[in-house]
Amino acid sequence: MRFIQNARVSPKLSEELKPLEELAYNFWWTWNYELQDLFKRINYDLWYELGRSPVKLLRRVKQKRIDELSKDKDFLNELNRIYKKFKNYMKNEETWLNKNHSDAKEKTIAYFCMEYGIHESFPIYSGGLGILAGDHLKTASDMGLNFVAVGLLYKKGYFKQSIDKSGWQQNYFEVYDFDDFPVVSAKNKSGEEVFIVVKFENKQVWAKVWKAMVGRTSLFLLDTDIPQNEPEDRGITENLYGGNREMRIKQEIVLGIGGVRALRQLDIFPDVWHMNEGHAAFLALERIRENVEQKQFDFKKAIEAVKSNNIFTTHTPVPAGNDTFVLSLIDKYFGEYFPKLRISRNDFISLGLEKLENGYEQFNMTILALNVSAQANGVSELHGKVSRKMWKKNYLDLIEAEVPIGHVTNGVHIWTWLYHEMQDLFDIYLPENWRENILEKETWNAIDNIPDEELWNYHIKLKRRLIEFLHGRVHKQRMRLGETIEDIMQVEDIFDEDTLTIGFARRFATYKRAALIFKDLARIKQIVSNPDKPVQLIFAGKAHPADNPGKELIRRIYELSRTEDFKTKIVFIENYDMNIARHMVQGVDVWLNNPRRPHEASGTSGEKAGMNGSINFSALDGWWVEGFNGENGWAIGDNRNYDDTELQDRIDSVSIYSQLEKSIVPLYYKREEDNVPRLWAQKMKSSIKSVGYNFNTHRMIKDYTENYYLKAIKYREKISKDNFQMAQEFSVWKEKLLGNWKNIRINPKINTTDTFSTLSVGTKIRLSANIYLGDLKPDEIETQIFVGYLNEDDEIEKFYTVPMKYKKQDIGNEYFFEGEFELPEEGRISYTIRVVPNPERLIAREFLPIVKWA
Repeated sequence: MRFIQNARVSPKLSEELKPLEELAYNFWWTWNYELQDLFKRINYDLWYELGRSPVKLLRRVKQKRIDELSKDKDFLNELNRIYKKFKNYMKNEETWLNKNHSDAKEKTIAYFCMEYGIHESFPIYSGGLGILAGDHLKTASDMGLNFVAVGLLYKKGYFKQSIDKSGWQQNYFEVYDFDDFPVVSAKNKSGEEVFIVVKFENKQVWAKVWKAMVGRTSLFLLDTDIPQNEPEDRGITENLYGGNREMRIKQEIVLGIGGVRALRQLDIFPDVWHMNEGHAAFLALERIRENVEQKQFDFKKAIEAVKSNNIFTTHTPVPAGNDTFVLSLIDKYFGEYFPKLRISRNDFISLGLEKLENGYEQFNMTILALNVSAQANGVSELHGKVSRKMWKKNYLDLIEAEVPIGHVTNGVHIWTWLYHEMQDLFDIYLPENWRENILEKETWNAIDNIPDEELWNYHIKLKRRLIEFLHGRVHKQRMRLGETIEDIMQVEDIFDEDTLTIGFARRFATYKRAALIFKDLARIKQIVSNPDKPVQLIFAGKAHPADNPGKELIRRIYELSRTEDFKTKIVFIENYDMNIARHMVQGVDVWLNNPRRPHEASGTSGEKAGMNGSINFSALDGWWVEGFNGENGWAIGDNRNYDDTELQDRIDSVSIYSQLEKSIVPLYYKREEDNVPRLWAQKMKSSIKSVGYNFNTHRMIKDYTENYYLKAIKYREKISKDNFQMAQEFSVWKEKLLGNWKNIRINPKINTTDTFSTLSVGTKIRLSANIYLGDLKPDEIETQIFVGYLNEDDEIEKFYTVPMKYKKQDIGNEYFFEGEFELPEEGRISYTIRVVPNPERLIAREFLPIVKWA
């Protein structure tokens, strides 16, 4: 028998229920718990069976049930109330941006990322980068930014994880039906579906553009699995982070170059372009090509025009984590592209060229992103410092502290991660308008108004919910593995709500040291098995399919969880996703995080836990360096880096055991007559106050807007005046400076009457210098006194500069400058004289970060 076509027949919604469809196709529901409850009322069991996906639910629920709901007045009234709330949200003009920067409300910000973690029912994410991107989009919507995002729509997404009987991670992929996703075909102004084309070697590759709505934010996703393509090219968007290096470069071309072309076809012309990680850096090349081919700019003018409103965020604290490609791949995929930029192969390669110590050369996407962006940032204060050190090689003349990479510390979207019943509790004790004032410290200080016993009871309720969830997952896991009846019945004995519960959930990369707490098995056994003060541990996380050392960590923890000593004390939950994350961060007592410092760029799981009242116990890395205040949790180890990793592991593991034994466990079990651990509750409040205030994405978006987005808008407006006349003039001047820079010579003059055995605050020091400028003129440069403050390792941690005055021209092209500076504060200092490009002729310092030192 031959069927003509297979199709799913979905129920037909009545007019009264039509708003359900609009609500299902906007991810606003993911942070609106009333709407989630409404979907749940349609069919409770089906809602959970389908992974809490409204679109799947509406496609599979029985027509009979739809007909019943069409006559259910209570349901319809609730639907209409929530729909009105949604419409008010979508058209609300009283947003943070309108109130604080109304002149920027029409400015469009384009955000490119390889993955987006919006909800577990939309599995186009793998971990922290994607979750952060999803939270970024949600918060941009909340705060009223005119935001669009670009990514890829993966047919199989990231892998699903199962653990076999030996504890070894198994990877499998699910093929997704995009009809089950809340995406629609993106259409241009003429109502036509949008397709883009990129060229690989001698053939064209097509991509269909889909659209998802995240509140007010439009997310456009490119899909190559379409009939126009050959089979191998249809697979480009099959897997997130799948395949070899050649597949990766294809994906990044589709994302960067294809993403720009998609926005153009949609008549979207962003004022700011934000690359979230180096995967998207090819977008800058496409923007340069547009300027060269369409506006007839030369390459040097085009790159300055493009650089002005490009922003690059790096998330990688180790060199090996940055995307690189062999030069032969660049030749293969860009051999026909760089001539369109009207530059040579060598000039093209130099945009991302990385020379390694062994003489090997490769194309580095982070270097490309840095070279084509006026602004760059890390994702925590420490990560900014680590990134400046890592990429100083890209700015040879600069001191480390001056490398143009700042930081915006990551945060999390409160309405997604703060449990809704905890939000309801805050409604009672926080100021009436607290939801509109989460950027105010006074809002969070009101957490102290919550009675200890009430906060504790809410926490126990969340903990009980977590344990019930774990029992269900472990039961299903053991049934799948065909375990004995005894092992399956034992599930109910795993964990109880009265026992101190520690959670660890994240990607199982080796630097995160998931098994560090088991370094001394005898000692951790004694801690968890204390009959009067027991401890239980929950683990979850995936290792990359190619990361066997990470898989070994999972196996070790799983094997320990099945031993007689730990079988009711440790559990590993397979297939970590956002749903497991929510249950864990909202329900554990302590959130454990022990990466090998300084390898954690930021980390946000602890932020999610902290604002729910789970207390952080973390190495001083990533966000916790800024977050830990002595009252809101515990720090593992000390605030320094180690070259000897084995020594670091020993010191940190001892720190874990010691603090568990002396501080954490005793504090948890110190109870009053009403069985409420009041001192623990006070620590919970400190955690909620500090984390809620400092580490939410509303603060993060405020920082991005005021420190990066608005600057990019200003830079673009400045450089684009009079048909980019400034870009033209600057590119010519820049070439002149670079051609003469090596010829500059600085001859400092030391005033022999100024001799100092000691210096004190307020001391004035006078310096002068004769400077040979070659073909440059004094008004093209600025001569500065540079004063740096040294730390214990003789590193310059902070500095300031004082301009010197041009006094006269000496013989030839030598010029005399003098200046004076005053010491404003105590400390160890070094000072010298240097020359930089004249700041008044720069759009910003980042456009030409070069220095000539005495």
